[in-house]
Amino acid sequence: MTGTLTPQTWLRQVTRHHLFWPAMALVALWIACGIASPGFLEVRIVDGHLFGQLVDVTRNSVPFLLLALGMALVIATGGIDLSVGAVMAISLSVALTFIDNSGNGESAVTALTAVGIALAVAAVVGAFNGFLVAGLGIQPFIATMILLVAGRGIALAFTGGQITTTHSAPFKSIGSGFVLGIPTPVIIGAVVFTLVALLVRRTALGMLLESIGINRTASHMAGVRSRNITWLVYVICGVLAGLAGLVYGAPTMAADANNIGQLMELNAIMAVVIGGTKLDGGKFSLAGTIVGALILTTLDRAVIIFHLPSESKDLFKAIVVIAICIAGSERLREGLGLRRIPRLPQQPTPKKPVEVAA
Repeated sequence: MTGTLTPQTWLRQVTRHHLFWPAMALVALWIACGIASPGFLEVRIVDGHLFGQLVDVTRNSVPFLLLALGMALVIATGGIDLSVGAVMAISLSVALTFIDNSGNGESAVTALTAVGIALAVAAVVGAFNGFLVAGLGIQPFIATMILLVAGRGIALAFTGGQITTTHSAPFKSIGSGFVLGIPTPVIIGAVVFTLVALLVRRTALGMLLESIGINRTASHMAGVRSRNITWLVYVICGVLAGLAGLVYGAPTMAADANNIGQLMELNAIMAVVIGGTKLDGGKFSLAGTIVGALILTTLDRAVIIFHLPSESKDLFKAIVVIAICIAGSERLREGLGLRRIPRLPQQPTPKKPVEVAA
């Protein structure tokens, strides 16, 4: 019957999906960690709250997810943002400095005001990146490197060059609290992901981002306001990076401008690439950012579970990431003959003309 999906065809379509190999790698990592540490896959409820190593992995992956969501949108336009780690430090420094100077850190209003100010500052930083890229036409790599270098200096200016520590139970709950038994960071990550997905998949924004990334000149000639959209994307990326800084630093309530967000821009890019988004712009995958963030966080936990030396942590992560990228390579599958070449229809053999006797 025409159009019937055979098991072979279904399997071929599944294995060709850009999320197949990353998802298989994540499952394999969880199984391996479960074998090495039998309690890894156990999720239990204590006093109405979810606990377990898988819960910890999910909670710890939220900062990676927030960074990767913003980075995916920027990369979709053919750009990149190297300043997200510095924006994390700036945002957390602003929030904790405000709480420390308020003298009323236990007030929920003070905590919410600190969050609002920090996100506003992050939006300004993102707008500055967008101005350099979209307004002045500077290459994104160079434009965002400015704040990669200077951003921590800005954060140090807010903290007076010291590690700012304070106490605020409402603010701390952002990174270590629970809502209906679910860790607050997980709730924040789910809400932000839903909002971003609705924004880019239920409106024309996602299609416009892809058109800019595929061919900026053609999209501009078609009437797409590429500069405004690019500017907006960098603002969104800045806000998400600022939120990631708050979620990341809230449990410790300490702002170390020199160390907060170190190399997080590389982790964000890595999570986006693992999830199937290509760095040359165009199509992007939001669902892939979740898988990429979970893989990076699981790798950090796997280093501890497998008792690997701390100095081999980055090498271990690099090997796994390279293996995932190689497994998902379309060119490799074509080289190994895993992609079936469609057969051409056979031409009927021409018949010899029948000779008629005179």
